[in-house]
Amino acid sequence: MSRQEAPNSTYHGFEQGPIRPPNEARSLLIRVTRNCPWNRCMFCPVYKTAHFSTRPVEHVKKDIDLVRKHVETLRQLLDDSGRITIAGLQKAAMRVEYEEWHVFDRAADWVYVGDMKSVFLQDADSLVIKPTDMVAILTHLRKQLPFVRRVTSYARAKTIASRKVEDLKAIKEAGLDRIHIGLESGSDEVLARVNKGSTKEIQIKAGLKVKQAGMELSEYVMPGLGGQDLWEIHAIETADALSQINPDFIRLRTLAIPPQAPLFEEWQAGRFKKCTDLMIAKEMLLFIEKLDGITSYVKSDHILNLFMELQGKLPEHKQRMIDLLSNYLGMEPEDQRLYQVGRRLGILTRTRDLENPHKKAKVEKACRKLGITADNVDEVTDQLMTRFV
Repeated sequence: MSRQEAPNSTYHGFEQGPIRPPNEARSLLIRVTRNCPWNRCMFCPVYKTAHFSTRPVEHVKKDIDLVRKHVETLRQLLDDSGRITIAGLQKAAMRVEYEEWHVFDRAADWVYVGDMKSVFLQDADSLVIKPTDMVAILTHLRKQLPFVRRVTSYARAKTIASRKVEDLKAIKEAGLDRIHIGLESGSDEVLARVNKGSTKEIQIKAGLKVKQAGMELSEYVMPGLGGQDLWEIHAIETADALSQINPDFIRLRTLAIPPQAPLFEEWQAGRFKKCTDLMIAKEMLLFIEKLDGITSYVKSDHILNLFMELQGKLPEHKQRMIDLLSNYLGMEPEDQRLYQVGRRLGILTRTRDLENPHKKAKVEKACRKLGITADNVDEVTDQLMTRFV
């Protein structure tokens, strides 16, 4: 269920949604919509008990104005290196009124931890609002925070596919630099099973429209989403869709199934058979091999991914990525298991970390302590992965 707030509804203060892309960790978050207008994806645990609504443009502008107010105060306290001290933050905080503490905290975090160069528009599908409203918000944002270099947003493929290219170009001109789309899979069979509310054709149409409008495009792929029965078609069709789109970034985010996700019940009942890490490695090898004729950057920038070093520019680094996966698949089963556990526990970051005797011994000790064996390793690592969703 969705709803549109009346333009004259009461402003209740600065808002912030629950999620953002991993690479937007240092970005200022500005909430344009609340929750997700689709909210039916089987793999997604977010928003399931929340209604979707859009915020009045004036409320979003008010948020931006409040951020600017506190950022300007904090910028006056920057030292010669362009940083602010803890003492400076404490001094500024003492002057903040209670009603504005939340927005001050967000502004302070942006100044202290971030670099005040990027903004992310929340929540799951900001582009669902009227294009003219998005232009108004972006114009105000760029005017009030002129030092910002990049503004990005999530968007559903179906929303973008329904937009005119002229409207998307206007949004680009107003200041939106990059759109993040959850492609997840290029297989219609997989998309239908997880109730994505999209098709391969729609995904391709949306991606090409973003590129035509001149914006950068990040497409998210979910290794493992095909399960044990559809992993091959998931890999092949996803690679084919992306090869037609040629996005700027292909971002990997391995499937995890927390209890809040509708797919959890299917998994527990045995109707969805989750891929093991070894199967996902095989899937990713096939996926990378099938990517063809594109110049995208592959990014493995999510903690759920088994191979953080599986990244590079296509086509230059394609063979390097293939070699990485092939080398893992050629390891002794014991080393595969040790890497799997070490990666999920945060002891290992790269496959070559197994060459470090100290780190390898630490993983072996953890396996003994936790009782991890070849028979239960996938079950244990599944439990470890749900901590990060």
